Amino acid sequence: MTDDTQAIDLDRLPRTIADYLTAHRDRDADAAIASFAGDATVVDDGRTYQGSAEIHRWLDRSSAEYTYTIELVDAEKIDDEHYTAINHLEGDFPGGVVDLHFRFTLRDGRIAHLAIEA
Repeated sequence: MTDDTQAIDLDRLPRTIADYLTAHRDRDADAAIASFAGDATVVDDGRTYQGSAEIHRWLDRSSAEYTYTIELVDAEKIDDEHYTAINHLEGDFPGGVVDLHFRFTLRDGRIAHLAIEA
């Protein structure tokens, strides 16, 4: 990766990321998992989820654990394979409001790695 991070229009995110974010917002785990490579990893809340089955369980659990709204508020392109999408969440989770950085690594048109950080 380089230090050439640049803000981009939200509609310029790669289709795979946009599809994932839409499915995540809609709490549609089946549609969301289609955006991931079979051997992908997700890091969220200090835990790592590896492969389609674990990621699907994480998607199901995370969508049911709390009630919240999610709004995509900003996006950055680091390079052709690395993007950050910033989502604003409000809900009944501890703290009630947070901006989360979804840091994506793409490989062959799919999400190979996703790290979610405050």
